[in-house]
Amino acid sequence: MDQQMTFGVIIGNRGFFPDHLAKSGREEMIRALEAAGYGVVAPSPEETKYGAVETREEAKRCAALFDDHRKTIDGIIVSLPNFGDERAVAETIRMSRLNVPVLIQATPDSASRMTIRDRRDSFCGKMSVCNNLTQYGIPYSLTRLHTVAPDSEEFREDLAWFAGVCRVVNGLRKTRIGAIGARPAAFNTVRYSEKLLEASGIDVETVDLSEILGRIGRMKDDDPAAQEKLRAIRSYVSTQGIPEPSMIKMAKLAAVVHGWMQETGVTVSAVQCWTAIEEYYGVVPCTVMSMMSDTLMPSACEVDVCGTVAMHALALASQTPSALLDWNNNYGENPDKAVCFHCSNLPKHFFQNVRMDFQEIIAGTVGKEGTFGTMVGRVKSGPMSFARISTNDRRGTISTYVGEGRFTDDPLETFGGAGVVEIPRMQELLRYICENGFEHHVAANLSSVAGILEESFRKYMRWEVHRHN
Repeated sequence: MDQQMTFGVIIGNRGFFPDHLAKSGREEMIRALEAAGYGVVAPSPEETKYGAVETREEAKRCAALFDDHRKTIDGIIVSLPNFGDERAVAETIRMSRLNVPVLIQATPDSASRMTIRDRRDSFCGKMSVCNNLTQYGIPYSLTRLHTVAPDSEEFREDLAWFAGVCRVVNGLRKTRIGAIGARPAAFNTVRYSEKLLEASGIDVETVDLSEILGRIGRMKDDDPAAQEKLRAIRSYVSTQGIPEPSMIKMAKLAAVVHGWMQETGVTVSAVQCWTAIEEYYGVVPCTVMSMMSDTLMPSACEVDVCGTVAMHALALASQTPSALLDWNNNYGENPDKAVCFHCSNLPKHFFQNVRMDFQEIIAGTVGKEGTFGTMVGRVKSGPMSFARISTNDRRGTISTYVGEGRFTDDPLETFGGAGVVEIPRMQELLRYICENGFEHHVAANLSSVAGILEESFRKYMRWEVHRHN
């Protein structure tokens, strides 16, 4: 983990069950979390009995502790070493006023220790906790097994999955997207509702492309910020054969965009291309955007703001770079394969090998000399997750789909950044996309995190989700 995550921990207890299990259960849970590299905020045995929560007074103390640490708590883990008091758990979360994901864990009984002294009944207590959280309107997540020991490999995997959910949910709720330039007139498909995104905590900061170009016009070629970006571009990708004036233009574009994003607190972006930058400035922004995406600052072309949100969600889940691609071509006669393509601003992380070149499509309109800066190469093979987010203005909702497949090594001769993707029952997915009016853009990530996104989108963001397969 790049940055330590911290969980607020609620240890459930119920006095007429063996409460010594609450004491040992708290120790086991904290030990498991710290061994996995997570920080812990939990009542001490001096603050509540055994550091657990059973009474309303103990719930108030635990809630106050969580409130004091609200800036550092990424999620809440409810651990049930015995049946637990379901009302105290729900009241703790409600009184803390933390709006973070919640994971419910119950410790299994041992068949050889089922006497009144050692029987846990967490199996049953978990249902009561979930029932109360539902009544209180508090969303929550579950471990894959109904009961699971804190020191087990299964729970370690649950923790890694839950940490991904916390990253996605908390990250999206404070996302600030830079929309750089106007939507290209020919791309009605990337229309979106700023208001629906804002309702989910996603803010959009706009800037006219003329302001970016104006700032560039005031910047000298030897400006330190531009020279720093020039060195970064040369170390990022092979630039053999690229004219020096085009390199300087890319460097100044990168410097100005970076400066504007820092000024406005923007961390991800969507950029106007096609064909204003090429016609009136003389380069494509692809490499600049690729470099941002490669450092987990996703950047989508054609001002596809919702595409950026999907890229960001995948990157938060996997902690690896995302790309925005077109569902672009069939691949021969195989119904479960397709060509995913862009022309391209894919992050370097996606490629087997990559070089900088000119953009062949736009060059046919504005000329080759105005289109240097694209990233050309073949997407490497391996697992992939895909996602699309779309504001459904007619229904006032945000709709999404997620799924998984793999990039293959199938032969492909084309330009830009491209790969062959294989997805089981792909024809059903394509029909769903078309019948529900989704865009032709899709965000992709070289990982298997569709389950994390499904949980995050459905339970915590309260978006409509279609999970393919």
